[in-house]
Amino acid sequence: MGTVYQRVLLKLSGEALMGSLGYGIEPAVVQGIAQEVAGVVATGIQMAIVVGGGNIFRGVKAASKGMDRATADYVGMIATVMNAITLQDALEQVGVPTRVQTAIAMQEVAEPYIRRRAIRHLEKGRVVVFGAGSGNPFFTTDTTAALRAAEIDAEVIFKATKVDGVYDCDPQTNPEAKRYDSLTYGEVLTQDLQVMDSTAIALCKENNIPIIVFNLSVSGNISKAVMGEKIGTIVGGCDDSRRNRKQDEKSN
Repeated sequence: MGTVYQRVLLKLSGEALMGSLGYGIEPAVVQGIAQEVAGVVATGIQMAIVVGGGNIFRGVKAASKGMDRATADYVGMIATVMNAITLQDALEQVGVPTRVQTAIAMQEVAEPYIRRRAIRHLEKGRVVVFGAGSGNPFFTTDTTAALRAAEIDAEVIFKATKVDGVYDCDPQTNPEAKRYDSLTYGEVLTQDLQVMDSTAIALCKENNIPIIVFNLSVSGNISKAVMGEKIGTIVGGCDDSRRNRKQDEKSN
C-alpha cells in the first residue's frame, strides 16, 4: 500500500509509556513504539511527535490537592521532556535520527522550539519530538499537539490511546458503549466526548486538521493508521487541497 500522508503528528500520552507499570516508563513499550515509528519513517513519511507526562506527573491532579496550578503545570512540562528524551534514545537506537525540541529552554539536553528548524529537520528525514508542552501553564499537551500540527503544516494528528477509538461513554465500565467510526468537530464538543480538550478541537477545526484516535497497544496500529487503513475513529475531515498543496511542494 502506498503512503497516504507526507507529514503527520503523533500524539502520545505519558500514560501510554507506562505499559503495565503503575508509574514511570516501561522500556519494552518505548522500544515497540520506536520500532513502529522507524517503519513509518522508512517509507518517507515525515513524523513529529508530541508526548505527555502523565506517567510521571500530572499537573491538574497536583493542583487539585493544593499545589499552585501554574507551578504544577510547569512540573508536568518538565516530565514531558523526560519522556521526550527517553523516546529520542529509543528511536536513535533503531537508527532513526531524532531531535527533541522544547518550549522551555534547556539547551544542555534539547533544542529550543523553533518552527522553521523543526520543519527543516522533518524535511531531512528526522523525527522531531516536541517536549515541555506549549511552554505555558493551563494548556494541555493535546492543545500543544494541535498547535504544533498547525505550525508545521501536518496533514493529520494521530492520537494513540488505550482504547480503539472514541465511545459515547467509558467502554471499560459500560459494555454497551458505542464506538464511533467518524465524528465532526462539533459533535465532539457538543457531546463532550473527551477526544481532546475544547481548545485543541477548536484549533484542529480552524485549521482543518483531522484527528484519528486509535489503540496504541495493538502492535502495528501506528503503521496502519499512517498508511491510511481504517482503524479507530476519525474526527473531522481531510481537506484534499491541503494534501495536494503539499504534493505540489514535494514535486517542485
